[in-house]
Amino acid sequence: MTRNGLTSRIAIAAAALAVAFTAPAAMAQSRPADLTVLPPVPTDYTPEKTSWGDYNFTGTWPIEKLNEGRILFQRPAQYGNRFWVTDEEFERRLAAARGNDGNFTQANENGIGAGGTQGLAEWFEGADFGKRTSMLVSPADGQLPALTPHGMELFREGRSGWVPGQAYDWVDDFDSWDRCVSRGFPASMYPFRYNNGIRVFQSPGYITIVLEMLGTRVIKIYDSKEEAQAAGWDDAVEAWMGNSRAWWEGKTLVIETTNIVSGDAATDDVSKRSASPLNMATQFTGTLDVPAFNTVPMSTQAMTVERLTMTGPNAIVHELTYSDPEVYTQPWTTRIEWSRDEEYEFFEYACHEGNYMPRDYISASRAQQARIAAGEEEAVTAENDDRARFAQPFDWDPGVGPRPGFGGG
Repeated sequence: MTRNGLTSRIAIAAAALAVAFTAPAAMAQSRPADLTVLPPVPTDYTPEKTSWGDYNFTGTWPIEKLNEGRILFQRPAQYGNRFWVTDEEFERRLAAARGNDGNFTQANENGIGAGGTQGLAEWFEGADFGKRTSMLVSPADGQLPALTPHGMELFREGRSGWVPGQAYDWVDDFDSWDRCVSRGFPASMYPFRYNNGIRVFQSPGYITIVLEMLGTRVIKIYDSKEEAQAAGWDDAVEAWMGNSRAWWEGKTLVIETTNIVSGDAATDDVSKRSASPLNMATQFTGTLDVPAFNTVPMSTQAMTVERLTMTGPNAIVHELTYSDPEVYTQPWTTRIEWSRDEEYEFFEYACHEGNYMPRDYISASRAQQARIAAGEEEAVTAENDDRARFAQPFDWDPGVGPRPGFGGG
């Protein structure tokens, strides 16, 4: 299902930024000798400050290279208990990146025909995140924790455009991303196959995080953690990106987010349907034990704590811990790197305009159900539906070796 809508560009200038992308790459976190150890985020770099005294994180920080480099959300089993790849595994990633760069072709004037990557090998050579085995760092095994029995029940009852064996009869059979409403939160903070731009703007007392795909976060910065937590919304007020409040802890900006739209994908009431905290638009992969399909529910207890630490002029480490005790058996944490690129141009995410997908899927599905009822077609089940592939890894990390069936046996 294509939602790209790359019909026009948003030419947002960034000429006033003090630090250019051409500066030497920052080593955000060196790989240790023990590959099973994840050192703390370094804090020895001191960013420049704004005119009002906050550390200056303003800039364009796309996470496209995480997508292009196929560093997966969950750790591939081949890496075992390691946070870091070996030299041999890294060389395989680097060779794949060089091949992708070599396959680059320029798009035509309509934006069609582009292939390959630009600068991916250089990114792998300059960013230590290119040596990490996954985005997920806790639990330490690199796998998402199990769902609670209640969470699993709602997951199995959930409906979206990705669920094997499911028919489409009305808009409540589609998730919020299918309907161009929201990728959900924290799903929006992770890469997908396109539209991976992030822009940060600052003003006195606020920081704004603009996401290229369906989301802008305007976050008030308070003088202390206690003040920020006390300023939370009433329980009845919710938003797709939640209520985010921030404070500084040394050089790190801490952001706590609560009041994320709660609900599930099982209800017939569209107004009570939530987005999944992780979904197919996060490069997320899962199984029936750690579900995919965009149907993981979200309770009113869901919250995140993010930590943004600038580790060099061109690197921000983004840590995010998600907890929802009604749905997950324990919290989980990711750590990724944002890389500055002031030449990156945002594309308009023109998703809702002309989005005929839900209507067309409903019409086609109703016709199919009529043929099945008339005995003219075999019933679609989870076993014979090609959507079952969405429970498998969405991408393949070249560091673990060739994908089975693609020249690797």
